[in-house]
Amino acid sequence: MNLRQISISRRSLTIAAVLVATVSLGLGAHAALNKRALDAGKAIASGQNDAAAARGSKIALVIGNGHYPDANAPLAQPINDARALTAKLRSSGFDVDVVEDASKDDMRRAVARLQSKVRPDSVVMLYFGGYGVQARRQSYMIPVDAKIWKEADVRRDGVSIESVLEAVSEKGARAKLVVVDASRRNPWERRFRTYSHGLAPIAAPDNALILTSASPGKVADDSNGANSVLMTELLKELTPQLAGVEAAFNKTRHAISRATDGEQVPSVSSSLPEDLSFSTAANVKAGS
Repeated sequence: MNLRQISISRRSLTIAAVLVATVSLGLGAHAALNKRALDAGKAIASGQNDAAAARGSKIALVIGNGHYPDANAPLAQPINDARALTAKLRSSGFDVDVVEDASKDDMRRAVARLQSKVRPDSVVMLYFGGYGVQARRQSYMIPVDAKIWKEADVRRDGVSIESVLEAVSEKGARAKLVVVDASRRNPWERRFRTYSHGLAPIAAPDNALILTSASPGKVADDSNGANSVLMTELLKELTPQLAGVEAAFNKTRHAISRATDGEQVPSVSSSLPEDLSFSTAANVKAGS
């Protein structure tokens, strides 16, 4: 090998070393840029998650039961009401699980799904339309496949509203909203030796607001409209302009009492420390 060949080889090695160093620097810079972009993405996602947490989650379980085999005719209004309320809630940002003509298993699975979604910042809403029965001072939502001949069957096949509130409260929900349109004269009362009409008083646990279609122990006849009187009036009040949900529930109560000349007076029970904005699910000062 002559000196010229040795010089070329050394020059080639030098060029190769420079190229390797350049590529390494480029890869390092690219990796650094990727890491910065990844960190920035994480920061943005974290900020979005923090903002979402600050807003709080809004979740709802809506149940409309209309086709009971023991009834003389199907109930048309509960399913219509469930669909109308679902549309209103979804337009207001709620994550809604809607169940129609729910069996006992359907209802219990739906309650389990609801409970699994609850976080300490959640605003939770429960709606039930159909037949309700009181037993041992609790109010039960009755599934369409209930086999009821005595009071013990109500406790076996029904789902108590109090148990749902307890399940949600265990997860630390920030607020619980309940609407129960089930104060109907039901098809099983003639089978009981002793019977109490309507629903039992539903005691509001902490941070809860409850609206029922009639006073405790009272029943209400269905109207001729596509929706119940309760849902018709409630939907009028659940607007972006409302002062708060408790105010809306109370206005609904007064409107129904006036419309029925006092024959149907809904019940409102509240333990909210302050009223709640329906459109944003953020606490606001009562009366603001």
